[in-house]
Formats: sequence, structure tokens, C-alpha cells
Amino acid sequence: MLAAMRTPSRRRARLALAVSTAVLGAATVRIAAPAAKPVPPPAFPSEIPATFTPRTASFDFERRDVMIPMRDGVKLHTVILVPRGAKGAAMLLTRTPYDADAMTTRRASPHLGPTLQGYDNATDVIVDGGYIRVVQDVRGKHGSEGDYVINRPLRGPQNPTAVDHATDTYDTIDWLVKNVPESNGRVGILGISYDGFTPLMALVDPHPALKVAVPMNPLVDGWIGDDWFHHGAFRQLGASYIYEQEASRKNEYPWWTGVTDDYELFLRAGSAGELGRQRGLDELGFWQKLVAHPSYDAYWRDQAVDKLLAARPLTVPVMLVHSLWDQEDIYGAPAVYRALEPKDTGNDKVFLVLGPWHHGQAIKDGSALGPIHFDSDTALTFRRDVLAPFLAQYLKDSAPPANVAPVTAFETGTNAWRRLTAWPTGCATGCTIKPTPLYLAAGGGLRYAAPRPGDARTTEWISDPAKPTPFRARPIDGSSWSRWLVDDQREASGRTDVAVFTSDVLTAPVQISGQPVANLIASTTGTDADWVVKLIDVYPDEVAAQPELGGYQLMIAADIFRGRYRDGYDKPKPLDPGKALRYRFALPTANHVFLPGHRVMVQVQSSWFPLYDRNPQTFVPNIFLAKPSDYQKATQRVHHAPGQASFVELPLVTRP
Repeated sequence: MLAAMRTPSRRRARLALAVSTAVLGAATVRIAAPAAKPVPPPAFPSEIPATFTPRTASFDFERRDVMIPMRDGVKLHTVILVPRGAKGAAMLLTRTPYDADAMTTRRASPHLGPTLQGYDNATDVIVDGGYIRVVQDVRGKHGSEGDYVINRPLRGPQNPTAVDHATDTYDTIDWLVKNVPESNGRVGILGISYDGFTPLMALVDPHPALKVAVPMNPLVDGWIGDDWFHHGAFRQLGASYIYEQEASRKNEYPWWTGVTDDYELFLRAGSAGELGRQRGLDELGFWQKLVAHPSYDAYWRDQAVDKLLAARPLTVPVMLVHSLWDQEDIYGAPAVYRALEPKDTGNDKVFLVLGPWHHGQAIKDGSALGPIHFDSDTALTFRRDVLAPFLAQYLKDSAPPANVAPVTAFETGTNAWRRLTAWPTGCATGCTIKPTPLYLAAGGGLRYAAPRPGDARTTEWISDPAKPTPFRARPIDGSSWSRWLVDDQREASGRTDVAVFTSDVLTAPVQISGQPVANLIASTTGTDADWVVKLIDVYPDEVAAQPELGGYQLMIAADIFRGRYRDGYDKPKPLDPGKALRYRFALPTANHVFLPGHRVMVQVQSSWFPLYDRNPQTFVPNIFLAKPSDYQKATQRVHHAPGQASFVELPLVTRP
């Protein structure tokens, strides 16, 4: 029945199709069947759970990641590592732009020591001391909220907001002492470089629970002699740091070069400003400030940490740690010591350590720096005998007095630690420090006697910006950046654009403690010039115990001065071509003995490239914006005639 009923329908359908075909002619219409619905793939659940809880009961510490609120509502990412079973333990805080997670997860380990090892952590002191370790991302970096400003200034003329590193530290400590039940309510703050700058900021209106601060190699004055400028000359190798720090919150854009030799990279770019334009640095706020403030104006003066702290009371004991060959922040710690020491009327608040290290080496192996050996692990001695008891005295209830000297200074040359009452005047009993001129003599000599009539009046060389003097042997790639200040200076002494002055072989030791001061009487045929002065220890021709040191030229103190600032760091002026002018500037702190059989050398040159940007030697208002045509050769002359004597003033230690 069903079949009989379907037959007429089929006939009608065929008839309708025939009619349609006749009407449409050759155009045949086919009606597609409805599309089948897609069949979903079979379910295959992810093997990753929605949440995962690490099983860390066997670990000897507990990790807590927290977001600590600041007074303006911004929350800062903070890692707290609590030793298992801790009770009544003090906390050691570091505030950093270098990633708190990275600093506290160096190795996947159930033990606190390996977890901290390798980053800016004084691991042995922290672990052996039983401290709760706290590391915090500064605002605007990595896991923290807020806006990032390199070395964020204190509230005031350069910071219109109500927050800074001082307030952030206060708010962090306040939260910690209320929310970490294993603590004894005492906090110490320490760190290196930028992380050494933040402990200095913590001394401004400090929280009552802050009991001690240890700034190591801190950035203090970025224009006078730390990271960004030295006496007006721009440290352009810092461009890569600025790029990586400010291009993104999490340092996601690595600096690139495309060449093996940084000398070529910076020379091809021309000016530092042009390099910034080519690399996109001109998009970054801090680079824009550098270009806008090439001189020591209010922008820099208002941020000078030594001056800021000098104007405030000191209530928290502070230990300033300085590296004698700090390739980055060689100015900061001694400058803060000079600012704070007069406040320490009880001789119990301000302490200084001088070690034979590169930047940050105080928490690493301190047995040697490059080829220079110190007869012991000097960094371990510092951590064990100075830092650990110093922290314990202020952070632990039962700790005995630390018996740390006001100044603990390593004496290079003799390789001995000295306990001093002050720096540099607190030398051993009966000694004095006498500023003593060592004259740059005619014919390349170096002597205590002043120039005599009839001596040659000048030593001269050609300074060519197209072929600037390298600051170290090429190719320059940063692979041994930490030790460049102890590089052998023979490479430079053989160049025709470096003036060399050398003493006779010493028959008695010559000891210096303090800052040597360059006093150049110099002239140039240009209208601007840079002057680099290097004080060098020349080893004997042969050193039996270490043959590679035969004739080695070891820098003891060296720095650069941009000539346009001879009348004031905030007053750049063109130089009078051909006129002999006086340039006086301090070299970095030294504590060294030139041994018998050695010689003293001074080198003078007009570029230190590419560490510092080239001076065009033609005065322009802003060297960042110098054009290729501004860079011109000049004849440089150091004068050493009676009445125009050039010398290096040594802080000479004398004994009765």
C-alpha cells in the first residue's frame, strides 16, 4: 500500500522536472541535499590539571608568593622564603628590578641554599644565619604593579607622586612584620648595585623595624661617577641596559648588536644620540631624560643620594661595601661614607668595607680578579668575619657584639686586611696621609721634583675622533666586562695617542690611601676635549711566581673628565683653542702599595671608547645631538713647565 501510494508522487515529480527543464532550456537546476551535521571529535581531556599543588613537605623551606599593598593601592610582588621550623627569625629584604622569581628559583631544589645560589644573594650568610629571605620586585617591574622609573627619585621636585622607594620600603616592612608570624619583627635590607641603591632609599624616614642596611656597590650619583656619566662623559655602553630594562616590564626585548666588536657598533652609529634613534631607545623615558639633561642640572643634583642623606638624620646602622675595581658604580659607596660619617658621633652607625673586587664580587669568590691574586678568598673573609656578625648583632636577640672596625680595608699590593678607625685618615698608628704631587715630567718621566727651567714645556699627541683610543684590547664584546679595570694597560701605552709618564724603579714601598687627584695643565687646538688620567702600577720585567705578570701595567685608579665642565658641571663652555687651562678632578678611591721593584706610571689620553661617547672636539650645545661634521682632529698638549706643572696628587701614607 505504501508502494502504490508513492507511485503517483514519483510521476508528478518527473513531470514537474520535465516542465522545468523545458522552461529553463539548457539550464538544468539541481537541488543539493541538506548538508550533514559535523560530528564532534571524541573527547580527549587535557593531561594538565586545572590546578596543581606542589608537594613540598620535604623541603627545608617554605615559599610564599604575595602581593603587598602600598599606600597608593599598587601591589608589589614579593617572594618570602621561610626556613622550615623557623621561629623568631629576622628577615633580610632585597628590593630589585631584576626579577624576584629568578633570584629565588636559581635551582629546583628542596634546599634553600641551592635555591638562592648564583644570584645577588649572600647565600652562605642568609642560610647559615637562619634568616627569612624576602625578595621584592620594585614597582613596575616583573610581577609588581605600578609604573617603572629607573632609580625612581624621592618625592619632591623630580617626583610629583606621593610614593617612592622610601615609602614602598616602609609599607613593605610594615606588612612583613604584621604578616610573617615566624619573624622576630626585625628587618635588615641589603643588595648590590640598583639593589644597593634601594637600601639607601630605605634610610629616608625608615620604618622602626628596619634595624640595619647593607648597600653594596650602590648607584649614588649617576652623573658624577656611577652608571650614566663620569664627570660629564656619557657611559654609552649602558645603552643595552637601558634598552632591556625599559623596553618592557619583564625585559622581553634583548639588546642586539650584529657585530663582534662593540667598537665598530658605536663608531658606525656616530653619536650616542644617533645610536638611540637607530635602536629605538628614543622611545624610552629614561633615554629621553639622558638626552635632555647632559649637564649636572637640577635633574641630577636632586637625585644625588649622598647629598639627600647628608641632609637627613641617620638612625639605622649602615655598612657600605665598596669594590676597589668596580667597573660600574665606583663612586657611590665612598661618597655616601663621606656624607654620613660626620653624623656618626658615637662611631656606631656608619661602617665602610673596601674590598679588592669587581662589581658584586663580595658575594662570589674573591681569591682573584683577572690575573691578580690576593692570597686568600677575600670575599669569603668579608662575609664570614664582617658581614655575618654585623647583621647578627642588629637582627638577633642573642648575638654578641660584632667587633667590626669602623673601616675594614683591604690593602692591595701587600694583600692584607686593615682595621681602621676612619677612611682614609684612620691609618695605622703614627702614620699620616699627605697630599703629594707626582709631576708629569718632560721626556716621559714621573717624579716628585717640580719641573725645572729648560725642561721641555709640553707633551703632545693627535686625538682623532675617527680612530678613538679603545678602553681595552679589541674586539670588545663584553664577555669579560667584570675585569676590564684590571686589564694590562700595555696595549694603550704603545699607542701614539696616549701620553705616558713613568717613574724610576722603586727602591722602597709607596703607599696611597684615598683619592688621587688629577691636576692637568692642558691645551687643545679644538674647542672641547676629554681628558683621561690613569694611575698604574708597573710590575717588574719578570715575575717568577707568575710569569704572565712580567711587565704588567695594572690600573689602580683612573677616570675621565669632559673639558667643557672645567668651570662648573652645570656650565658647559667652549675651550679657548691653544690656551693652557687647569683641569682638576678626583680619581676613584685606592688603597694600594707600590712595591719595591715596581714602577709608577701615569697615562693621559683623550678618548676611552666605546665605554664613553666620543667628544667631537668641536663645542656643540649637546653632544648627544652632534653631527658627523662636528667631529674633528685636535692636537692635545699636557704642559709641564715651571708655573704650568701637571701632576697627580697622591694621598701618600707617611710614617715617622
